[in-house]
Amino acid sequence: FHCRDFLPRGSGIVTRRPLVLQLVNASTEYGEFLHCKGKKFTDFEEVRLEIEAETDRVTGSNKGISPVPINLRVYSPHVLNLTLVDLPGMTKVPVGDQPPDIEFQIRDMLMQFVTKENCLILAVSPANSDLANSDALKIAKEVDPQGQRTIGVITKLDLMDEGTDARDVLENKLLPLRRGYIGVVNRSQKDIDGKKDIQAALAAERKFFLSHPAYRHMADRMGTPFLQKVLNQQLTNHIRDTLPGLRNKLQSQLLSIEKEVEEYKNFRPDDPARKTKALLQMVQQFAVDFEKRIEGSGDQIDTYELSGGARINRIFHERFPFELVKMEFDEKELRREISYAIKNIHGIRHLPAELDKRYQMSVS
Repeated sequence: FHCRDFLPRGSGIVTRRPLVLQLVNASTEYGEFLHCKGKKFTDFEEVRLEIEAETDRVTGSNKGISPVPINLRVYSPHVLNLTLVDLPGMTKVPVGDQPPDIEFQIRDMLMQFVTKENCLILAVSPANSDLANSDALKIAKEVDPQGQRTIGVITKLDLMDEGTDARDVLENKLLPLRRGYIGVVNRSQKDIDGKKDIQAALAAERKFFLSHPAYRHMADRMGTPFLQKVLNQQLTNHIRDTLPGLRNKLQSQLLSIEKEVEEYKNFRPDDPARKTKALLQMVQQFAVDFEKRIEGSGDQIDTYELSGGARINRIFHERFPFELVKMEFDEKELRREISYAIKNIHGIRHLPAELDKRYQMSVS
């Protein structure tokens, strides 16, 4: 998306914090970080080093991750106005200082962004892997089942096995998306190590699509420059379509806050009614949190021991049967107690039909 090379690249997990990248079309070219207010970076090698340094400042230097975003704004005559969020790729096996639940932490981080209705999802998948197993498409399908916000991007088209191609995918026939797929060919690690610049890479990408028999008929709809234009156009359209709903939501929130402000104008800490209201709110919140804890749907997942509903479940399935076996009881007496318990539970609900009808009429 930019003619400068400033995003960190390498093996393993490189993006360890969300990078909010704002591209601004301007006559001069420089970068600005939110955490370095007032400082303009004109050397984009320094931009890359600052991204790496700022990542390490929060996560450490041994592959740790953090949901705290890095905010970078890039001004250039070579870009279209566009805001992107670069997120970590899914990983299942922790390395370095990563926690055992790294997969769930990254998933939660992704969800913070992709669940927002005003966000377009760029689901990036390599062409040399089975698309049905794409983590990006799985998550996109989960939060956007109708495919309203998802744009598919297929990379590594040049690395597919000889005799195979991704034509059916790019023609939106295999796993259709409403916004379709766009293929790109990025620089390899060898290209990066050899200092192949962006312009040369774009020229090579263009040549690849024009010369490949499976893609030449769609070459004008493939490649990084086309992807940039599509994103700019679709994001503009998406903002236009979602703006009315967003405006209504903000107005509703504003009215709610204004109402709350009015209540606080006559606020008295010793007001019994306010204390009662606060207590009820806390009890209700506790009940909700307790229910989530029992169901296993809470925000905090314990990865070290069983807790909440899982612990109760284990007690009932593992310990309770053994405790029953150890009990000594009189079977006849137990049956009598069970019989009384069943009758007491049913109450009057087992009256003869006519009596039950008359009783219902008398109490209604």
